[in-house]
Amino acid sequence: MKQSRSAGFVPISLVLSVVFGVLFVLATGAGIWAFVNYQDQKNNVDAKINDAVGVAKTAQQKVDQAAFDEQEKLPTRTIKAPDELGGLSLAYPKTWSVYLDQNGDSGSYEAYMYPLAVPSLQTNPPYALRISILQSSYESNVSGYQDLVKSGKLTATSVKVNDSDALRLDGKFSDTINGSMVLIKVRDKTVRIATQSTTFQSDFDKIVVPSIKFNK
Repeated sequence: MKQSRSAGFVPISLVLSVVFGVLFVLATGAGIWAFVNYQDQKNNVDAKINDAVGVAKTAQQKVDQAAFDEQEKLPTRTIKAPDELGGLSLAYPKTWSVYLDQNGDSGSYEAYMYPLAVPSLQTNPPYALRISILQSSYESNVSGYQDLVKSGKLTATSVKVNDSDALRLDGKFSDTINGSMVLIKVRDKTVRIATQSTTFQSDFDKIVVPSIKFNK
C-alpha cells in the first residue's frame, strides 16, 4: 500500500502566501504609522510657521506704527517767548499741544506740552516738555540741584546751547519725574527746559534741544 507523498507536506505556495500576507500587514502598518507621524509633524511645523508669521506681522506692525508716529510729528511747530524775556524759541512735534501760563506783571513764563491734550496742572503729571523763564539767577538755580547730583540721582554735564554755556541734568528729579533738563543763562534770567519722562527723550534730544535759540 502506497503512502501519499503529500502527507505532512505544506505547499510552498501556502507558505509564501502566509509570508507575503504577514509582510503586507507589516508594511501596511508601517505605512499607516509613517503617514500619521508625517501628519503630526506637518501639523506641528504648520503651527510653528503660523506662530512665526504672527510674531513677524506683530513686529512689523509695531515698526510701521513707530514710523507713522514719527512722521506725524513733522513738520514741527515753534514756540517763542517775548523779546523782553530773552526771545527764547524752540521747535516741538506738531502732535503736541501747548498750555501757556504767562504773567506779564511778574515776568513769569511757563509753557507745558503734551501729546494731543495737556493734562491739568493740578495733577502735576510728568510733561513731555516744560519751559520756564525764571527771574532768579542762573547760579542759584544750578545750586538748587547740587544735592541730587551729589547723591547720584542726577548727572550734570556742561553743554553748548545756541553757542552759549549751559548745564544739562539727566536722571531722577523726584519720585514721579525721570528725564532731562537744560539750564541756560539768558541775560539776567534763567531758562529751564525739561522733559519730565524718558518716553519723550528722543524728541527732546533730536527736536527740542538742537532748535533752542534766544537773544544774547
